This record gives sequence, structure tokens and C-alpha cells, in this order.
Amino acid sequence: MAGSTFGKIFSITTFGESHGRSIGVVVQGCPPKIPLTEQMIQKALDERKPGGGIGGTRRKEPDSAIIASGVFEGVTTGTPIMIMIENRDADSRPYYKSAHVYRPGHGDITYQSKYGIRDFRGGGRASARETAARVAAGGVACAFLSLQGIEVSAYTIELGGIKVDSLKNEVPEDSSLHCPDPEAEKQMEERIRQVKREGDSLGGVVEVTASGVPAGLGDPVFDKLDADIAKSFMSVGAVKGVEIGAGYESARMTGSVNNDPIGRQGFESNNAGGILAGISNGDDIVARACVKPIPSIEKSMKTLGRDGNEIETSTSGRHDICAIPRINPVLKAMMQLTIADHFLRQKAVL
Repeated sequence: MAGSTFGKIFSITTFGESHGRSIGVVVQGCPPKIPLTEQMIQKALDERKPGGGIGGTRRKEPDSAIIASGVFEGVTTGTPIMIMIENRDADSRPYYKSAHVYRPGHGDITYQSKYGIRDFRGGGRASARETAARVAAGGVACAFLSLQGIEVSAYTIELGGIKVDSLKNEVPEDSSLHCPDPEAEKQMEERIRQVKREGDSLGGVVEVTASGVPAGLGDPVFDKLDADIAKSFMSVGAVKGVEIGAGYESARMTGSVNNDPIGRQGFESNNAGGILAGISNGDDIVARACVKPIPSIEKSMKTLGRDGNEIETSTSGRHDICAIPRINPVLKAMMQLTIADHFLRQKAVL
């Protein structure tokens, strides 16, 4: 399968399926002598792993990171880093009932069109389970970026149509939805309970911010930094739209409002989202991802069977009600990977 690799210098290749023996990732291009342990990677994986949260799946996976190569005595060696994650709690039985049905909202029908065969157990490679490998790779990128003074954070700004009022607050440690607005989070949680009772699902918006990124990363044409961030986010299965900086709101502004004034202390606003002409300007990089509702729902919907006949189907099993907040560390990882790659590309220029 082509398309399982992301990045040019700091690159990753993920492998494995949702209901296979394991999933994992090979990270190439990480510089040597970067402190890295399984515990550091595990911290990122614990934010994403299933089995928690108000709308989370009942699947219980420890998602224990195993570094199989590329690290010696607690530091990277400069060689490929392989990280494996065993699948411990996969239950394929519910999927056999829909093995010959194209589930609405899923990639079943397109996957079958492309390959002529598909792993129907949880979606195979198209499953959100694959993103655990990305988060593990993001843990490696984080270890590298932290030495450069670069930090990335991700937080929920909208869920089920409920938006936060302010982004000035830090996300509380006990926030179940990684939301900086406690009042909005309460409304989001109630919305999840309501939709869960109805057998339906929800979407939302996640904002990702990278601080400490130096000016000069990216390129002005096809390898724009914002273009690669958008691609990295869009490569996550549930993401259907991406904004950088003011995003769609900029289409409603005049130039005098959208342009960020430049003073001796730097930019006085950040409608550009930290990127101009595809190159970082030294300000915070701000991107948002629009996350669609989970397609696996108990509500009955019309679809086609493999025989071409129309039927009614619903999806049973252990599924999230909303990809948020488990998608937050995935998007955080994709931002980390993109910036690490462009940071090393710039090192090759200067």
C-alpha cells in the first residue's frame, strides 16, 4: 500500500490494522543523541488510548509503547526508530455481521473499489486505531522539538455545535474533553449524553497551537508550511476541513483588518496564524481542524450490500460517540511531525 509515509527528512511510516496483532511506526531522520524513552512516548499515547471519557469506546487497550530499534542507553542513535503497539482487546465478532455491507460514512465502499478486497474488522488500515502509531511518532518529534524550545498544544473549541466563549484559560488537568472553557465543557458533556441515548454521534473543532517556532520554516510554493500542516490534519480520517489563523473568517474581512500590523515588538495580531507566504513568521502557529461525527452509529440508515441490493443497516460494537477528545493528541502529533520535518529541512538550507 502506497501512502503510508509522511514527511521528507523527519519521516514516518505506519503499519498494522485495527484488529491485527499489532500496529506501529518507523521514524526516520531523527537526529542522534535526543533523549528518548518508552515512558516519554507512553505519556502521549495515554492521552489517546481507548477506554476513557464520557463518550469513549468500551474497548480497553493499554497501548504500551515498545521501542524496538533506534535508541541506545536512553538516547536516539540516528538510525530508524521502530515503535510497536500490541492490540490486546480487539473483538472482531460484531463486524462479521456487516462483512457484506457498505457502512454509511465509512470507507468500506471506496476501499473495496480501490483494492477489490478489504479488512472489514474495524476498518483495517482505515480505522482510527492507526492513529496510535502517529501519536507514538509524535512523541519522538516532541522529544526533538522540546530541545529547540518548541511546544505544541491541542484543545477542544467546539463540540456538537457548542463553542467555547474564551481561549484565554488553560485547559484544566481534569478536563474530560480537553476544553479550556469549563462552562462550555459541561454543555458539551450533556450534549454527548443526549446523543448517546439517541444512538447517534457528534463532531466538533480542535485548535492546535505551536509556540516557539522560529521564523523561516517552510517554502513559498508547493511545500508551504501551512499546506503541509493542512495535509497532515486532513490525513486523519475524521477531519473534513482545516483553517490556518483567521481561516474562513478572513474571507469576511477587509485587507486592512486581516493584515497583521508589524511593530518593533513583532506582530500586533495573528490573523496569519504564524505563517506568511508559506513560511513561519516567528509568531504562534494556529490551526483548526473540523472533525466529522463518528460514522458508526446505532441509528438505522439505508445502504447497499455487496450484492448491490438496498438494505437498512446500523452499526453495533464498541465505538466512540465523538472523535474528540481522543483525536486531539493525534492532531497535536501531526503538527509536531510537520514542524520537526520543516525544522530539519531548514537546517539543510542554512
